[in-house]
Amino acid sequence: MIGLCINYFHENYGGMLQALSTVKMLEKRGLDYELIQYEKHYSLWKKVKQIPRLFNSVLINDKKEAIKKRFGRYKSSKFKKNDQVRLLAFDRFKKTYFTKLSPVFKGYEALSKGANRYSAVVTGSDQLWSPAGLPTNFYNLMFVPSTIRKISIASSFGVKDIPWYQKRRTRFFLNRIEYISMRENRGSKIVKELTGRTVETILDPVFLFNEQEWADIIPLSKEINEPYIFAYFLGSNTKYRSVVKEAAKELGCKIVTLRHLDQYIKTDEYFGDFAPYDVDPARFLNILRFAKYICTDSFHGTVLSIINHKHFVTFNRYDNNSKYSKNSRIDTLCDNLGIQENRFNVSKNILNQLVKEIDYNKIDEKLFRLKKNANSYFDNVFEGIS
Repeated sequence: MIGLCINYFHENYGGMLQALSTVKMLEKRGLDYELIQYEKHYSLWKKVKQIPRLFNSVLINDKKEAIKKRFGRYKSSKFKKNDQVRLLAFDRFKKTYFTKLSPVFKGYEALSKGANRYSAVVTGSDQLWSPAGLPTNFYNLMFVPSTIRKISIASSFGVKDIPWYQKRRTRFFLNRIEYISMRENRGSKIVKELTGRTVETILDPVFLFNEQEWADIIPLSKEINEPYIFAYFLGSNTKYRSVVKEAAKELGCKIVTLRHLDQYIKTDEYFGDFAPYDVDPARFLNILRFAKYICTDSFHGTVLSIINHKHFVTFNRYDNNSKYSKNSRIDTLCDNLGIQENRFNVSKNILNQLVKEIDYNKIDEKLFRLKKNANSYFDNVFEGIS
């Protein structure tokens, strides 16, 4: 049996659909698995050892966004109520689609012993190797005994460079993992720089299923009958909202959006014609499927736009010079599929970008080859496992 060490429980639409695609890939291959449940329990000394983690720039930025969201709940009783509706929607989805669960391993010692249940442990993909999470020794499979096969599926560091003070520990955990594949080109280069190993760059698991296959997993359901732009923004850039408003007016479209996802953004209360909260990943996917146009700063928002052959524009969520930028995943996606023209650029007319026909035949040809490469990787790493 395979132990799955993935983030299936975090309330993020793309991340949860990525986790779903991973388990569906294993089921398609007839592989037995269970999702590893780990409950942290730190001793006082372990807590002290976690202190340096609090100064990691990526973690600090993530915590800032979380604090803004908590403050938004405090300031707005309306948002607090609506956010609870959204969390309940996610919870229903988790209980429906993620049912093969391990016992709850309470504490690191129990987790390490529990790993002996498995013939292999798999980790991946969505930024689970971020420097912010290194000290937890969970997603990097440090808890797995050396005798058990360790596999990464499209893993991601989420950053351009590993901090100098983490390079030794990162090199150590990478060398313990027998099979490594990365999601970003930059991630593969980091592995090469730290270990000398040449590793595969493969597709995000969401790409493993095409439009029809996703329809078999999550049935189509249309709820909005007039043309609309789906504005799926995780970042707080107000200029992007203004650009979308202008485009919607010119195109005669409504705006459908999801407010306050990663943080509370007060001005978003006035953005969008329809902004539902009772939205689980299935409803999210259907809102995207039936949009006429999509504007997003999300990696998985872009991935799902491509799978569903949508007219879309991708915005940079982070400044490229930012020390916590996570744009490398968008860079790889655009470079590997040749969709650089679909990135927002202030020097271009967004209307022209949105209405321009996209050569999906050419993109699908590239995806076919990349899927074939990913499946060859899976054939190799899962050989002999039932």
